[in-house]
Amino acid sequence: MSGGVAVTWHPRDEPLAPAAVAAVGEAARRLAQRLLAGPPGALARLRGVASAALIVLIGEPDALPWVDGARYLGRDERAPALLLPTALAPSVPPALLERALLARAPHGPLAVLLAPPRLVGLAAARPLTSARLRAWLEGA
Repeated sequence: MSGGVAVTWHPRDEPLAPAAVAAVGEAARRLAQRLLAGPPGALARLRGVASAALIVLIGEPDALPWVDGARYLGRDERAPALLLPTALAPSVPPALLERALLARAPHGPLAVLLAPPRLVGLAAARPLTSARLRAWLEGA
């Protein structure tokens, strides 16, 4: 893209509190399986979006399941419409990054994933149910 600024990522001085978890491929399958095996009522504390090989869940830090290979995202108060990697900060001011990303995908909030790089719109996030998770696993 001509005229654009390359954004690099570096370790944050202090990690963001987790507000979401994202998983791709096999890690996404493990995340869905872990949720289905979890305690009753745990799903009610989460909202999510999914595609063929991706799940992004939003919830309070203590409601987010921990799964190997998942990426945890948090909110930077300088860019509240973005969910950014908890341990990494962008090389540009977060507010500037937010403005640029929302210009491309105006229906925020957005999850910013780095590996593989992608933006995930979270406006359509819905409450989780075991039926939705099972259906996703069958189709994944």
